[in-house]
Amino acid sequence: MAFTRKRQREQQLQLYSKERFSLLLLNLEEYYFEQHTAFHVQHQGSQEERKIRGSLKICSKSVIFEPDAISQPILKIPLRDCLKIGKHGENGANKHFAKAKSWGISLIFSQIYFIKEHNIVAPYKIERGKMEYVFELEVSGKVEDVVETLLQLHRASCLDKLGDQMAMITAILQSRLARTSFDKNRFQSVSEKLHMECKAEMVTPLVTNPGHVCITDTSLYFQPLNGYPKPVVQITLQDVRRIYKRRHGLMPLGLEVFCTDDDLCSDIYLKFYEPQDRDDLYFYIATYLEHHVAEHTAESYMLQWQRGHLSNYQYLLHLNNLADRSCNDLSQYPVFPWIISDYSSPELDLSNPATFRDLSKPVGALNPERLERLLTRYQEMPEPRFMYGSHYSSPGYVLFYLVRIAPEYMLCLQNGRFDNADRMFNSIAETWKNCLDGATDFKELIPEFYDEDVSFLVNSLKLDLGKRQGGQMVDDVELPAWASSPQDFLQKNKDALESGYVSEHLHEWIDLIFGYKQKGNEAIGAHNVFHPLTYEGGVDLNSIEDPDEKVAMLTQILEFGQTPKQLFVTPHPRRITPKFKSLSQASSYNASLTDSPVSPGEESFEDLTEESKTLAWSNITKLQLHEQYKIHKEAVTGIAVSCNGSSVFTTSQDSTLKMFSKESKMLQRSISFSNMALSSCLLLPGDTTVISSSWDNNVYFYSIAFGRRQDTLMGHDDAVSKICWHNDRLYSGSWDSTVKVWSGVPAEMPGTKRHQFDLLAELEHDVSVNTINLNAVSTLLVSGTKEGMVNIWDLTTATLLHQTSCHSGTVCDAAFSPDSRHILSTGVDGCLNVIDVQTGMLISSMASEEPQRCFVWDGNSVLSGSRSGELLVWDLLGAKVSERIQGHTGAVTCIWMNEQCSSIITGGEDRQIMFWKLQY
Repeated sequence: MAFTRKRQREQQLQLYSKERFSLLLLNLEEYYFEQHTAFHVQHQGSQEERKIRGSLKICSKSVIFEPDAISQPILKIPLRDCLKIGKHGENGANKHFAKAKSWGISLIFSQIYFIKEHNIVAPYKIERGKMEYVFELEVSGKVEDVVETLLQLHRASCLDKLGDQMAMITAILQSRLARTSFDKNRFQSVSEKLHMECKAEMVTPLVTNPGHVCITDTSLYFQPLNGYPKPVVQITLQDVRRIYKRRHGLMPLGLEVFCTDDDLCSDIYLKFYEPQDRDDLYFYIATYLEHHVAEHTAESYMLQWQRGHLSNYQYLLHLNNLADRSCNDLSQYPVFPWIISDYSSPELDLSNPATFRDLSKPVGALNPERLERLLTRYQEMPEPRFMYGSHYSSPGYVLFYLVRIAPEYMLCLQNGRFDNADRMFNSIAETWKNCLDGATDFKELIPEFYDEDVSFLVNSLKLDLGKRQGGQMVDDVELPAWASSPQDFLQKNKDALESGYVSEHLHEWIDLIFGYKQKGNEAIGAHNVFHPLTYEGGVDLNSIEDPDEKVAMLTQILEFGQTPKQLFVTPHPRRITPKFKSLSQASSYNASLTDSPVSPGEESFEDLTEESKTLAWSNITKLQLHEQYKIHKEAVTGIAVSCNGSSVFTTSQDSTLKMFSKESKMLQRSISFSNMALSSCLLLPGDTTVISSSWDNNVYFYSIAFGRRQDTLMGHDDAVSKICWHNDRLYSGSWDSTVKVWSGVPAEMPGTKRHQFDLLAELEHDVSVNTINLNAVSTLLVSGTKEGMVNIWDLTTATLLHQTSCHSGTVCDAAFSPDSRHILSTGVDGCLNVIDVQTGMLISSMASEEPQRCFVWDGNSVLSGSRSGELLVWDLLGAKVSERIQGHTGAVTCIWMNEQCSSIITGGEDRQIMFWKLQY
């Protein structure tokens, strides 16, 4: 659990410093400047005088004294409540002893807090009335400086306007930072080379700690100005796995560094004073890292999730991360959905849809009666209007759930108090009911509800959280009847999150929180409109000149909660159910996700075939060149192979169709149909006829048995760029901006009679069609144009389903994944794009150094042929090139793979065909 790990890390640091003090004892937006060993002098001048040794901490809004003895409470004196600050003994009876007593500091004040007496976390005790406390510093020479600092900070605290207070404290802080620099003696090695140093703040929940950031050729360092919680935080660059730019307080100033691949809890979160410093540091680390995964966009994670490579839980964590949600920032803590709606039944039935919350609606819209009242108020509200007066995620809501493991955070947020006992997180069912019925309660959940650590549900610290109206003490969270223990509750929550129902509907909730229903008219239609200040771009803090208004605005933003950064602007595709095996023969666009009934024999044959393909693709990086032959005079444009693999047919821009024997390694035939280039070829079932498409607008049929041209289809007004065949139907794409579908009834006796062709459909485009391909069952066709458009057609109705502009130039190649759920396209712009077939949405895009002219793929990995002649193996899920294999001396122009995926042939501009084999 992220928050628990964060607390454990802080506790380890506190063990290192041997302090009860933490930055959570400060007010929000307060800084801790310095500390001094000191003695609190009690009952001064009397026989009962005694001195309590401890540490005096000077903060921007308070003075804190931490006694060494844990039985004594920590003292906190707000500077705004100080009536007088000075050296003890400079007035009155002690005047003549002022020099002798120069190490004494006198504070006269009207209010003091007593905290953590006997080291017990509890609400702060407050004492009011005029009092004087005297502190003697161990180093007497520092008294003058400390008093001067306190007087300066006291003046800032007493200013009437918050903006003026903030400006003066910021000036004091920046002055201190300017007078200091990073201590180079803290480098791990004398050979380290300094690359960059700047000022920044380390961010942890509710607090920030100013200091200096330093980066060398091996390490990232942060040195706190106050030396707390330890003198230097050091991260080895070799250990860094991920870095993210963050917005902090709606400003582009944050940077979060992770040294693990999956952990939500980062190693350091830094907030810079200048965006340029943040960007420079990010660039340096990003260029250094071998493992940096900047390519992991929301779309690439979506692809992994869709295909079952990420669980629902992992996917939500990644989306939160990409949307600037961090466990270091409680105003942007990761948000997770309520999943279960049944908290009263004795047994939880995850097979019943009624068990689940409607994920297509925000929490505020789940109760129709409450929604009606909210909509009435919304209609009557002046602009800017909003439906909900509170957010679904805010610091208060996060700590509502986590108060049992993070009591000090709650006390920090609420000025030393816990919430009213009846408003605490007392019961799961009660909390859900309030989210359904409450007038101002629309909160979602946090990741802890789907993790394994139960500590946030159990009062293991034995905190005194108050007594409810019924007389019972607030203790452990009351669980639903269907949960036998906190562990059982979390396990069933996890099971629910990963259930089939949620997998089929989670995309609807993502649309609301991270997607296209987050803003604008879609948000209004979905009853998903929150206060304008909660949205990214809702206010430009730099444009606000009034410092008071600016501080008030920032405070409201941080405390009210923030809507995640928008990640998707089109509907999010649904998840592909893992058990899904094959598409219906009907239109795959509306294909059911249920299994088709198959016999055990068919299933095991299918499993065997899939296993062999999986084995082949897992070894695709071990591809080795077996043989190569130069059989054409110009670039090879198409490859077709007989069923037994003995004969290879190729077309070329030299206008010839050639037949090459793999067994004899000899060229057997060379046929020329016209003096113009041939663009592609294919073999008809039975291996009796080979078809070639030509730039002369025709499609040619060649009889292998009779060795002659059997037929010519004059079907287009411009060059035919690509042809496909399935179930006696020919599909031809052309530069005349059409794709035509023909019924091609073969002759009864091959070579004796001509084919009969009827035009069944004409798929019209705006520009030239450069490539086409069919899905596995030929219910869908994809076409790629010369202007970068990818079109998805439903062949059962001859209608255009989706049109996606995803390349800045000609689409070189496009093909469906084996399950027909995705399309991969390559273009002259060097991009490899993955498109969701159901929505037409571009869900992943990778840039290569040069155009990839052709490819084959299994839905996860891609083998592509590049303009330079290399074969590249791409890991789509990792968004990276896994292997580069040297091949042709010119561009790879076409690629063929057998059904078992074990044999590959490529053709190139170097006029060669190359035979490749997998090495298992």
